[in-house]
Amino acid sequence: METEKIFPFPRTGTSRSSNSIRAGSSQINTFIPKQKHMKRSDIKQMPKYFDRYILQVDDIELDDAFQQNLNAIEALDLKSLESVGDRVYSEGKWTVKDIFQHIIDTERVFAYRALRFARRDGVTPQGYDQDIFAANANAKHRPLKDIIEEMKLLHQSSHLLFFSFDKETLQATGICWKVEMPVLAIGFVITGHFIHHMKAIKENYLPLLYETA
Repeated sequence: METEKIFPFPRTGTSRSSNSIRAGSSQINTFIPKQKHMKRSDIKQMPKYFDRYILQVDDIELDDAFQQNLNAIEALDLKSLESVGDRVYSEGKWTVKDIFQHIIDTERVFAYRALRFARRDGVTPQGYDQDIFAANANAKHRPLKDIIEEMKLLHQSSHLLFFSFDKETLQATGICWKVEMPVLAIGFVITGHFIHHMKAIKENYLPLLYETA
């Protein structure tokens, strides 16, 4: 079985339905002012280090980037991912559960940073250590389906957060780990970070299903 079939990911250029955000099985229809349609290329200065995640996303509108990720989450093959279990492709690497939990934790941190920058209170949020977070998350004790459900709901929440920002707010900046970056860039960090780890699971973990003892 090809990994493409058990781990579908949205093809580039996927278009969204006009002016809508999906929330679970429902769809929120709303008017989006034209000036809010900001793409990756609208980031005036690409922030160092974080560009590795931002550039995972095609030059599409941020709203589309979130929706493509949500479509990808809906298309995940839970049975195959559960079959991978706690296997890792190299000693010391995170499990699939650890990776999904890391995506969740990182998205929460960056959404908080985006909110602080958007509200312009002048406070620089502290950094965080992803390894300490992972060591204390206890993802191994949670059902994978619950972790994925949380990831989906969180991504919907982040989508709505960024959807609420106007053009001026998306261009507001703050300091993120010694790097000045706009709110818009954080949105693409969140969406690109998700893509980065989904590719890692597809390339490094799903092939473990076909290894012989």
